[in-house]
Amino acid sequence: MSQRILTTHVGSLPRPERVVTQLFAQDSGLNYDPATFDEVMQAEVNDVVAKQVKAKVDVVSDGEMGKISYATYIRHRLTGFELGEMPRAVPLDLDDFPEFKERLSKLGATPKYHRPICTGPIKVKDLSALHKDITNLKAACQKSAEPGQEPVRAFMNSASPGVIAVFQPNKYYATREHYLQALAEAMSTEYETIVAAGLDLQIDAPDLAMGRHIQFRDADEPEFLRNAHMQVEALNHALRNIPAERVRMHVCWGNYEGPHHRDIGLDKIIDVVLKAKPATTLFEGANPRHAHEWEVWAQAAKENRIPDNKILAPGVLDSVNNFIEHPRLVAQRLLTYANIVGRDRVMAASDCGFGTFAGYGAIHPPICYAKLASMAEGARMASEELWKKAV
Repeated sequence: MSQRILTTHVGSLPRPERVVTQLFAQDSGLNYDPATFDEVMQAEVNDVVAKQVKAKVDVVSDGEMGKISYATYIRHRLTGFELGEMPRAVPLDLDDFPEFKERLSKLGATPKYHRPICTGPIKVKDLSALHKDITNLKAACQKSAEPGQEPVRAFMNSASPGVIAVFQPNKYYATREHYLQALAEAMSTEYETIVAAGLDLQIDAPDLAMGRHIQFRDADEPEFLRNAHMQVEALNHALRNIPAERVRMHVCWGNYEGPHHRDIGLDKIIDVVLKAKPATTLFEGANPRHAHEWEVWAQAAKENRIPDNKILAPGVLDSVNNFIEHPRLVAQRLLTYANIVGRDRVMAASDCGFGTFAGYGAIHPPICYAKLASMAEGARMASEELWKKAV
């Protein structure tokens, strides 16, 4: 057992321009050269892991260098999806401020990607990209390891069945339940492959929060919650062969600067979040719309609703602004959660990814790594206080 609070983040990191160029070439099929793509990804994964290690991040990722986005990448790996012309879902909170929404669009502060639609049966098609991602990440971790230090621990992101359903509309399966079941069966292969390779698996599940003001923006709350429970059941089925301690799950309300006044409260979804199998839960804890919700976790702990195997990884860094959080603020946030579930059940994380979609992200890349370094220093401060207190 570690004698300190470990640090991690949600997964995606700023992609260099040459990575973005390669990802859009792959996604469009124009000017795409597989050999060049592989060469660029291998080099950039080495670099991004080295930067995380230098910032003293304990549990690193490949920065999702090889994915154009955390949810739409699946069209390259599964059958049943084709590009469509359906309009992208817009967050409900931005509709309340149309001039601000237009301003974001003019500034280019919106993601650019093709939107797949499910038009046929979903099966595993080609996992060669997954195997390359795994090989690149493991090799980068070995290169970044230093003699006498702990081995670099790593995780790899994968989309939940629910978030795939949020971003890829279904035009084939008779019901949403059948659609989720098919996604769960297909994605279980990816999940199991990641864990079998010795990596931790991170399930990205913003559908459990952000889905409320995107796909279910016109539904009532009971309808959203009924579907959220269905999404968790599909996820748990997909994870049936994987130990809970090898899986972490990220939940968020959307990685964009906006009013977020339409976000569903954590108090409304905490039970469905805790119903999910993954032992570690990463969630937004720094942004000003959700920073207060440590109270919800405290109440749940008081009522013995948080299973003993659950580890909380609150976001202590905001992922949509270029402030570098002070280490003492990071420490205060971590101490708050340690007082709720105990020091051994807390990790430090970011609110969301720093590069959710290729070519899209508010954070200046060097500031991103400065934020991560500040997080590590804050975790050190909190750990010193927590473990000294226990002596």
